[in-house]
Amino acid sequence: MTATTGGRDDTGERAAERDHAPDRSTAPGHHPRVALPHSEAEGPIAEAERTAGHATDDDHPLGEPGRPLDRRSPFMIGLIGSAGVAVTAGLVLIVVNSWSALLLIGVALFLAIGLEPAVSALVRRGVRRSLAVTGVAILLVVVVAGFLASAIVPLAAQAGALFARAPAILQDLQNRNSVLGGLGARLQIQQRIEQLVSGNGSTLVNGVLGAGVALFGALADAVVVLVLTVYFLASLPSIRVLVYRLVPHSRRPRVILIGDEVLAKVGAYVLGNLLISAIIGIATFIWLEIFHVPYALALSVLVALLDLVPVVGSTIAGIIVALVALSVSWPVALATVAFYVVYRFLEDYLLVPKVMGRAVNVPDTVTVVSVLIGGVLLGVVGALVAIPVAAAVTMVLREAVFPRLDRA
Repeated sequence: MTATTGGRDDTGERAAERDHAPDRSTAPGHHPRVALPHSEAEGPIAEAERTAGHATDDDHPLGEPGRPLDRRSPFMIGLIGSAGVAVTAGLVLIVVNSWSALLLIGVALFLAIGLEPAVSALVRRGVRRSLAVTGVAILLVVVVAGFLASAIVPLAAQAGALFARAPAILQDLQNRNSVLGGLGARLQIQQRIEQLVSGNGSTLVNGVLGAGVALFGALADAVVVLVLTVYFLASLPSIRVLVYRLVPHSRRPRVILIGDEVLAKVGAYVLGNLLISAIIGIATFIWLEIFHVPYALALSVLVALLDLVPVVGSTIAGIIVALVALSVSWPVALATVAFYVVYRFLEDYLLVPKVMGRAVNVPDTVTVVSVLIGGVLLGVVGALVAIPVAAAVTMVLREAVFPRLDRA
């Protein structure tokens, strides 16, 4: 039976309105909907379909967004908490399993930041950044290749001379009246060599193979770091922009100022440290050549590499060179010790202030503590990056943390 009001058929009127109403499912900006089977034409889905047809407009072609989920509900709190734990555990697992690769990436990024001042200086002089990066990268490759080309042949010759002198060195070790004999008796060097040689040979072979594998791995890591350094140097502006985009807009200007200052300090530290290491390497080579100390080139390269490690690097290098100088005479060894003591004084009070200036303003206590902690955590790499990291942390504390604590 059909309901009527005032003699009119409401059902007929509603049917007529539906017949003359525009089809919103095929209107511009709307997707046509699939026709429902006859059995579902009057079910809850059909009602939702009719509601969806009237819920769209030009501003919201797919309908207005609904209310956001209640983040305070027990379900959402548990879901977010468990997801956070899972993500943290996954990140820790990734870091542990790829620690060696991450370490190489960190060293390459550190070197790229250190070479950035050279690229920026060329850009300020009107050179395009691509050409500036190419020039610095070529210079870096030429320096590394030139070092290898000039050092491999003398190092091989000096290593051959060392093997040729091995019998004489063993004879000096057996003579307790000589300097090496007295030192060998105290350290029991001859007994250790005899035990190594008189064994079944497996220990010696494994040691040689292990040294070869370690050398090959070091060369491969050096090539990887060199390639990554060039890539990071080319894309450093994009990396900088990406990192700053992760900061909220209201805090972005302040973070940009502090971040750029940190990058400038790291770059100045890396370039200054490389320059100081080159100076001590050249000075060591000249000193050893004057007094005819053997293996001058190898020792000079070793001293330059060890001097990259702050605080303790030059001291260890001086001890090693002085021990080798004992093969010449006691006066030469004592003079070598005095040479490194004087150089260390000049480095701390003349070279470092002049070369680095105020680029890295870190208290002495913080320097020593940071180098010790970095060495324990990451070895030589940690000791190398300890001072610029400490400078960055000190700046953040001074510029952001301490003022906020003073206002609290």
